Parts: sequence; C-alpha cells; structure tokens
Amino acid sequence: MPGKKKVRKGKVKEEKVGTEKEREQQKDLPVSENYVIEVSKSSPSIPLTSDSPSPSDLNEVASLPPRGTFDSINGKQKFKRDSFFQRSMRTINTGSTFIRNEKKKISVFISEATQNTVTTVNEVLGNIRSITLQSKTIPSHISEGRNIKMSFIEEFEEEDYIEQSQLKEAIQYVVMSITFRLFSILLIFIHIAVLVAGLSLTPKGTTLPLVYRIFFLLFGLFFLADVLFQVFLEGAVKYFSSIINTIDLLSILSFLMVDIVYLYFDIGGIPQIPTVTFLLKTLRLFVLIKVFQLASEKNKLEKAARKLVSENKRRYRKDGFDLDLTYITDNVIAMSFPSSGSRSLYRNPIKEVARFLDTKHKDHYKIYNLCSEKTYNPSHFHNRVERFPIDDHNVPTIIDMLKFVDSVFEWMEKDPKNIIVVHCMGGKGRTGTMICIWLIASEHFNTAKESLEYFGKRRTDTASSSKYQGVETPSQRRYIEYFALIKNKYLWAVPQSKTLKISSIIIHSIRGIGKGNGTDLKIVIIVNKKIVHTCVCSSLKSCQILHDVENNLINIKLKTCPDLSGDVKIKFFSSSALPKLYEKCPFFFCFNTAFIENNRLYLSRNELDNPHKQKTWHIYLEDFAVELLFSNA
Repeated sequence: MPGKKKVRKGKVKEEKVGTEKEREQQKDLPVSENYVIEVSKSSPSIPLTSDSPSPSDLNEVASLPPRGTFDSINGKQKFKRDSFFQRSMRTINTGSTFIRNEKKKISVFISEATQNTVTTVNEVLGNIRSITLQSKTIPSHISEGRNIKMSFIEEFEEEDYIEQSQLKEAIQYVVMSITFRLFSILLIFIHIAVLVAGLSLTPKGTTLPLVYRIFFLLFGLFFLADVLFQVFLEGAVKYFSSIINTIDLLSILSFLMVDIVYLYFDIGGIPQIPTVTFLLKTLRLFVLIKVFQLASEKNKLEKAARKLVSENKRRYRKDGFDLDLTYITDNVIAMSFPSSGSRSLYRNPIKEVARFLDTKHKDHYKIYNLCSEKTYNPSHFHNRVERFPIDDHNVPTIIDMLKFVDSVFEWMEKDPKNIIVVHCMGGKGRTGTMICIWLIASEHFNTAKESLEYFGKRRTDTASSSKYQGVETPSQRRYIEYFALIKNKYLWAVPQSKTLKISSIIIHSIRGIGKGNGTDLKIVIIVNKKIVHTCVCSSLKSCQILHDVENNLINIKLKTCPDLSGDVKIKFFSSSALPKLYEKCPFFFCFNTAFIENNRLYLSRNELDNPHKQKTWHIYLEDFAVELLFSNA
C-alpha cells in the first residue's frame, strides 16, 4: 500500500566514521535553548484569527521563491549530488538509492526500551525515514535559481491568476454573489406570477394595465443587464459557447421588444388582434424560455455557492474552469476537497478537478489527501492518491511529516514535469501545514515564518477580501517550526526522544475564565491519539488546585500523570459557558516532547488553539497563558 514501508527486524548499527574526537562531538546533537521562547519570537506577527483582516506582514514585500523555480525546464533531469543533504547511504526497503561510503556520520537516535511499544516503533520508523531524507538530493528543476528573490507577488506570472481592474472585480463581487443569484431566480418567478395575474385580471379585448407593462419592462432590463455584466466578466466567446446562455439572451431581447410594443402602442382597440390569446401563447413560450434561464441560473448559483464556501481563497478561473485551487509554486497546488453528489454544489466537483488535472498535467500529478474524516475513489485520479490522515484543525505527527516529504521527493525525482496536489477539506490549515514543510524541505525557504507568510499570501485573494487564508492554528504553526529545526539544526535526524511527566499546569490570567478559580475545568491528555489521562479539577482526586489570587493564576498539580512521549495533545473543557470552537472545547494545544527544553513549556494566548482567535479576546486577555512544568519519567 502507498506510504507503507517494510522494515527489516534487527538493531540499527552505527558505522564509525571520522576521528574519535569527531565521533565524540557528534554523539549528542545540541538542543536549542529556550525553544518555546524561540518559537514565540520567530513566529510572524500575524494576528492569528480567522475574523481579522489580512495581517500587516502580508502587505509588506515578502521573500518569495526564486524565479527559476517557476520557469519550465527543458531537457533531461539533472541532479546536484551532495548539494542538499551532503551525504547518502543505503536504507532498508524504502525505494531510494543510497551510497554506503558516507563522508560524515549520521546520527541515529533510538528510543529507550522502557518506552511504550507504539512510541518505540514510531521512533524507529522516524529515524529510518530521517536516514532516507538525508540521502535525497533536490532535482535540478526545483533547485536551480533558488537564491534569486522576487520583489512582488505580481511578478509570479501564473496562468490561474490574471490581474483585473477594480471595476471588474467590483462587478464580479456583486453579480456572482449568492445573494444576487438568488435574487435573480426570485425575479424569474415574480415575472411569471405578475404576467399570470395581469392576464387573469385583464378583460378580454383590452391591453394589460400600464403598471404591469412597466413591471415587465423593468424585469427585462434587469435580466439584460445581468447578461451583459456576465458577458463582460467571462468574455463573449466563452459566454455564448453555452446554448442556454444564447437562448437566454434571445428570449430577453424578444420579450423586451414585446414589452416596449405594449407599453407605447395601444393595440386594444384593434378588434382583429386577439390580444389575450396572443399573450397566452406568448406565456407558454415565456415559461419554456424561463426554464432554460433557470437552468442557466442553477449553474451560476452553484458557482456562487462555491465562492461563498471558499471565501476569498484564490481560485483558478481560466479555460472554462472555476475551481478552489491555487498554484503555490509551479509544481505545488493547494485546493479544497474534491467532492461528488450534493457537496459538489458548493465545493470542487471531483470530475472537474480530474478534468483540470488531466488537461493541464496529464500523467504528471499526484494527489495527497490529508482528510481523516472523508475520502473518495482514487480511480478518479488514476489511483495516484496517497493519504496522510490528519484530524481537522490538528497537526500531523513528526513521523508523518517525514514520510510526506520523502514521498514528495520520490515523486518529484521521477520527472521534471511532475507536480503535487495537496488538499484537506478547505485547503487551508492542514494543506498549508504540509505544503509549508515541503517548501522548507525543498529549500524554497529556510524558516517556518517565511514559508507561512508565502503560503498565506499565495492562498489569499486580497482583491475580493482582506481575510487571511493562511495557516492560523498555533499548533500547526508550531509543528512547522519543529520541522524547520529537524531539517536545519538536526540535519534530518529525529531529536532524542524524551519521556516526561507533567507535574504542574499553570494557567495565567485565570480571572474571568469560567468560574475564575479553575474548579470548572476538566483536562484531557492525549498521546498518539489515545486518551491517557483525565483530570476533573472539581473532584480533586487526580489533581490539586492552588489558586493564587494575587498573581491571578492557578497551579494544577497532577498527582498521577502517566509517561508522555512523542506527540501530545492537551484539551481543556469547562462546565461554564466558555465558547467552544475547534475540538469542541474552550482551548487546547499540541506539542512533541522531544522539543521540550528545561522541562518547561510556556504558551501565550496567541500560541493556544482557540484563544488565538480575536473574537475570544474579550474572555482571554492579552496576558492569558498556559505553562507546563515537567519532571523526568
């Protein structure tokens, strides 16, 4: 199965390479001091809220990928050996080729035998994956011209984005909105109802009253303006390529002429013309034409619904496609979930996505599905689909991040034309997380901050709204920071695993949070997606609460905390009426024990999931924070 690797049983033996002094220096890699503080300082000053305007950082000129990255490369694929990972070796059944005579020692950290089985297996797989990544080289079509920087995002001339005038953007925002489309459908039914009422209330042999004729004229002018606006937005050739659109325009023009005739000419006195009979026959044709118009409105309504759901994420609108899909680079695409059935009315239709990819990148695309909650038949995409299930608003494991990058490298190395398509449900949080780590792995960027800013700028369509569409969840941003450390500081080695126990949970600025003393809180600790400990603060059975009124904090001391190792998630529930957003709890966060330094983790308000949103700041004040104190297991 894709993504699964066979691992030969046995111990990992380190080959002694280099002088004895060098081996001593490489035994233990240095660990960053005050890691949590470094994350806080290095993270971009972006307001982490989905309701706030686009961050000021994104309005500034950001360092973008080199121009050479976006240029098409002709000819055979070239590799720059030792230019990226600087060493290589053969691994165990990973499908990649390695050279055994390495120049430097590869540090491999194996989990302690005392750890639980799942964690131990994951650590071993992670180290094998790290060795695999250390041997990779960046294909020339990715690496060429990395050091050239562009000044403005407009210089990235991609085919899915065309700069439009402010007038055109304003018209598109109004005409293609779901409100306007629903109003158009409503007017169609009102038009029919008014005509039927006018005919039934008008005596035989007479013309319709003036008020009805004025209504018909206004209706006709509205529909004509609607069509002309859409012709202006889509272009005459594209718009009239649809037979429904052509019939729609002809019907509107015909009835406008009839309305004008009845408005300015009194034909009721001419007995030879059976006025009512003529109008009844016209009504039958009118209803038939309106059916075609409603069919046309259905398509427009679907587009408006998709636009509403995708908000101001940058869409691909060209060559007959209108998809929630963005080229992050020329070989990396972010998109929302490809749907079928009723969901396709407001999300990307899976058949349209397949048509797009087969048209633009036939036989050269691979899809990465990050949704844990939903999947689809991979045959739509010729079975080139690999899954890395991540829960919504959650983080990938360290192991999955390494496996993902290894898989992308393997795919990109096969052909210079190959691209990847990454999606979750909305194509934002989980998608952005994995794309950002790939941008770091492929050396488009060195830091998490740079990759996060770039992804947010590429994914956000600032022409329609200033709402930020990048990675916002603090835990996801934290794990991108972890990956940057693995790649840049630890040279692709998984850091030494740590088994810790939580001794205290300190919540700062507790006043105004529920009861204000912590007795309404329940804490759930999750390791490897399994609940390992629950603490109900009101019962005091598994914990003790010390309320420091003067310093406005509580100190929750856990009496029996299990061993924690690897990826950990802590969720805080409350019996009070606190807003529950992601994960159906007031606040939570994720971390990995390998990156804990000095047995302390301090997370400010902007580093906590849910309190980072601006709409909760009336509850969680600026100095709100959660601090964890650990002891060695």
